[in-house]
Amino acid sequence: MCGTRVCTFFISRLYKTFTCTFSDSSMSINKEKYSEIINELKGKATLVAVSKTKPVEDILELYNLGHRDFGENYVQELTQKYEQLPKDIRWHFIGHLQSNKVKYIAPFVHLIHGVDSFNLLREINKQAAKNSRVIDCLLQVYIAREETKFGLDGYELNELIGSLPVQQLTNIRITGLMGMASFSNDSDLVRSEFKYLKALVDKHFPSTTNNPQPATLSMGMSADYRIAVEEGSNLVRIGSLLFGERNYSH
Repeated sequence: MCGTRVCTFFISRLYKTFTCTFSDSSMSINKEKYSEIINELKGKATLVAVSKTKPVEDILELYNLGHRDFGENYVQELTQKYEQLPKDIRWHFIGHLQSNKVKYIAPFVHLIHGVDSFNLLREINKQAAKNSRVIDCLLQVYIAREETKFGLDGYELNELIGSLPVQQLTNIRITGLMGMASFSNDSDLVRSEFKYLKALVDKHFPSTTNNPQPATLSMGMSADYRIAVEEGSNLVRIGSLLFGERNYSH
C-alpha cells in the first residue's frame, strides 16, 4: 500500500492528465441554453449532450442539473470518463466504432448510434454476450451529400435488417436509425434528408400492437435539431450549444 501523500500525488497527477487530454478549456455550460432546449424538446425528443473533449467538471455541472444522457465519439475518452463519473449516466457512443474497440465499452454503453455493417453488429453481439448484456444499437444511414459521412444506403439497410444472420444475434437489439444531414445552410436540403430518414424508420420499424414502443430516430445536432424534431426525430445530439465550440489542438 502507498502512503497517503504518495496516493494523493498519484491521483492528482492522473486527474491532471485526464483533464489536459480532454479539456479544451475550463468552460462552464450554458445553463440558460440547456433549459431552453430541454423545454423545447419536452415530450418530443431526448437530448444527448455531446461531451467529447470536454472536462469532467462540465459534465458534472450538467449532471447536477439532472441530465443523464451524454454522447462521446472516442472509445478511450469514453472509458476514462466512465471510470470517473457517476454510474447512472447513460453513455451514448455516437462516433464511428471500430470492431476491435467494442470490448472496451460493451460492459456499460447505453446505446451505440453509428452501426453500419454486419461485422460490427456481430462483434457487438459477441462482446455483449461476454458481459451478459443485450446492447441497443442504431443503424446509421447515409443521408447527406457529403462523402465524409458514414452509413448504409437504402439497399444495404434493406439487406441488413432482413437478413437471417442479423436476426440470430440475440445479444443486440436494433432499436432504430441514426443519420447526419448535410452541413449546409440550405434548410430545404436538410429537411428533405431528414424526411427520407423518417420514411425509412417508419418502413422498417412500424409500431404494432405487440410492439407499441416507437423506434429511436437519432437525427439533429446543434445547427439543425429544430428541423430534425419537426421531421420526427425523437433523439437529438447537441454539443456546442451547451458546452461551447471545441478546440482540438490539445
